[in-house]
Amino acid sequence: MSDAVIVGAVRTPVGRRKGGLAAVHPVDLSAHVLRALAHRTGLDPADVDDVVWGCVSQVGEQSWNVARNAVLAAGWPESVPGTTLDRQCGSSQQALHFAAATVASGQADLVVAGGVESMTRVPMGSSVADGSPFSDQVRDRYRGAEGFAADQPLPFNQGVGAELIAARWRLSRTQLDEFALASHARAAAAQDAGAFDAELAPVPLPDGGKLTADEGVRRDTSLAKLAELKTPFRADGVVTAGSASQISDGAAALAVTTSEWAGRHGLRPLARIHTAVVAADDPVAMLTAPIPATAKALRRAGLGIEEIGVYEVNEAFAPVPLAWLAETEADPGRLNPRGGAIALGHPLGASGARIMTTMLAHMRDNGIRYGLQTMCEGGGMANATVVELL
Repeated sequence: MSDAVIVGAVRTPVGRRKGGLAAVHPVDLSAHVLRALAHRTGLDPADVDDVVWGCVSQVGEQSWNVARNAVLAAGWPESVPGTTLDRQCGSSQQALHFAAATVASGQADLVVAGGVESMTRVPMGSSVADGSPFSDQVRDRYRGAEGFAADQPLPFNQGVGAELIAARWRLSRTQLDEFALASHARAAAAQDAGAFDAELAPVPLPDGGKLTADEGVRRDTSLAKLAELKTPFRADGVVTAGSASQISDGAAALAVTTSEWAGRHGLRPLARIHTAVVAADDPVAMLTAPIPATAKALRRAGLGIEEIGVYEVNEAFAPVPLAWLAETEADPGRLNPRGGAIALGHPLGASGARIMTTMLAHMRDNGIRYGLQTMCEGGGMANATVVELL
């Protein structure tokens, strides 16, 4: 079996809900990063065997296989296929895993993985507006789960899951607010240093302008301001909008091939996909699976947590990376060094590829050999990926 390497990574700036990208159709947002990926790497779109695209709310403008529509909107040859997948927040990270497996097994030479989500134009939850996705059997299995009344019919809510995690790991409101504040500070510092510049493909806007930077970074926030926010999931809770990821718009793309094919076609590998796993855990707390996913990835990689130079743990809610830190005993200084979804935003289907793009840039800029990315996903799942800088 061959290896799998990433030869290109690019993303849009992340727009706030109803912000700079609100007027951009998600297909056009996807097409923009496909064109940017081809331009920056020098790959010939005609060589692409498949485009595997993550997207969570696959209705309306994100329906009818947004991946294939993005290929056509990008002006790529009609011979390039595309498929769209949903593993909730980890959709485009899973797209990367599928791309890696496909080229490593010899079923394809070059696959583009990525994703999109326009949470402004296709609001979160749109795909379940006409009924519950949970059968009676699923609901009955978890009726009366910890933190819920015995007669509560639908105990699946990520916000409540975040509260359950905070209670289990004894995380205080102050700890969560401090983590959120640090995320904004790290992201602001990265922006000021130009750390994101090389990974961004500024997006032309219908009004003639251009979105050039992530919109979610709040430079004026403070612990005092965060302390004023309400706790929407529990009256006596600790999780607020300030310690949760932002609702956002964005897209990102990665080009995946083998080192041998890259060499023959003049493409420069950035990193090798060393290990890729998926795991699942309690679907009620829902957000704890990055912990077993990390353990599984490190076990299969034959690496210790101390050998990983950077960790990207998606900041769906602050309790997620804080619980992960407590269980893995990882170095907090290596966690989300350029900020995370609390500051940068979380366009669901794009976040896996966005995070990988940012992590690869950080690894390149700092000469870090190994990086690990993991993110919680709806239903209590998580992907984990170990990459090795080349």
